[in-house]
Amino acid sequence: MSEAVHDVVGVGIGPFNLGLAAMLDSIEEDIDAVFLEREAEFNWHEGMLLEGATLEVPFLADLVTLADPTSPYSYLNYLRETGRLYEFYFYETFQVPRREYNEYLRWVVAELESCRFGREVTAVRWDDEHGHYVVTATHPETGKRFEYRGKNLALGVGSRPQIPDHLQGHPERDVFHTATYRGNRERVLEADSVTVVGSGQSAAEVFQDLLERQADPDNDYRLDWLTRSDGFFPMEYSKLGLQHFTPEYDRYVYDLPQDVKDEFIPEQELLYKGIDPGTSAEIYDLLYRRSIGDRDPDIGLFAMTEVRDIEPVGGGSEYALDCRQWQAEESFVHESEVVVLGTGYERPIPDFLDPLADAIGWDEQGRFEVTADHRLEIDVPGDVFLQNAEMHTHGVGVPDLGLGCYRNTRFVNRLVGREAYPEDTDTVYQDFAVEQFVERAPNASRRHGNGSESSSGADPSRPSPPTQND
Repeated sequence: MSEAVHDVVGVGIGPFNLGLAAMLDSIEEDIDAVFLEREAEFNWHEGMLLEGATLEVPFLADLVTLADPTSPYSYLNYLRETGRLYEFYFYETFQVPRREYNEYLRWVVAELESCRFGREVTAVRWDDEHGHYVVTATHPETGKRFEYRGKNLALGVGSRPQIPDHLQGHPERDVFHTATYRGNRERVLEADSVTVVGSGQSAAEVFQDLLERQADPDNDYRLDWLTRSDGFFPMEYSKLGLQHFTPEYDRYVYDLPQDVKDEFIPEQELLYKGIDPGTSAEIYDLLYRRSIGDRDPDIGLFAMTEVRDIEPVGGGSEYALDCRQWQAEESFVHESEVVVLGTGYERPIPDFLDPLADAIGWDEQGRFEVTADHRLEIDVPGDVFLQNAEMHTHGVGVPDLGLGCYRNTRFVNRLVGREAYPEDTDTVYQDFAVEQFVERAPNASRRHGNGSESSSGADPSRPSPPTQND
């Protein structure tokens, strides 16, 4: 056990905490940081590293560029150091292959000395006597125990696959989450029928991969795609729509009342949960080519359909999906040998925080209370930096890779007590808060909540401008 007290101990090594590690490594101050990960080596969503899959964000949303384009840990420097810069130059696209993004992250891990693998954190407590956190971890295979001490924490434990209770309990080789698709693909290709459930990006990529492989004469399976959503809709990817993934919108959402946020954030799913427009187009184009010459592709797409249960039939060789088309209020049974579930991810409160439970601030729904700069509200002196655990307070930009640098900039600057990286404040053309618009628009004036005019000198006799609801 080391008696050293680190400036920050990171729990989990994904893109966000890895970005924090890289940004800390590049500043003048000597910040002592260590980052712990339970896996034996780094791989980012290994089960979905499909050959044709790309990031949904531009390569500039790497670990460091939006904070420091000159960083040695940028994606462009990775290409230079690995001899692929000219190849990328002629590749001529912003969205890079997910497999290469994973290779980039692995390259950064190898360059840093602060990352520790095979460390599964089991408990975190605050040591009042010495004024720091104590983080206990074990090796998942050997059981060897480790203990780390830190003045601050960075929680980046990420999400885990979510399978609804009523769809659980079946052999994983037959019914499994998209997160493990790549490891189960050979089994899938042997099946006579495959059904993909869900209409997010992961489900679409699995469907596309199986659709492409269905053309191989050795693969003779029926392929169906079901979703309870209204349709197979694209993710919002217009240039104006993307301005929701900015520091301005992050701050605007945080300042809203929590009940307002709880109402509208779930309605913004197509800002981050839909299908990438490129993926949608590729699937359609493939279906079009397959149907030339009056051919009928052996596929089915069916929306507005909830899968209520899955039961084995035929001696366990197939599964009956109890389905309901909720708009028409009609039920039917669909049979499939393999079911791939694109049912999303969840972010439960880690059990290792139990020793701190009484010190943590909780809202009425049992969620973290969070500061404006993405720290956990906690009744101890040490900070807890949150990485992708605060969508309920800061909105849809929280899981976006492009905002990782902005959040980490605020963490680094707080740790060193100065602006080591610039904190961007005016990044987009759109205004979200009234005060922002009033400050920028010379003919705008602000009314108070009771309808009275502000001190801007506007004429109270003039009628209010129409709202979007008028």
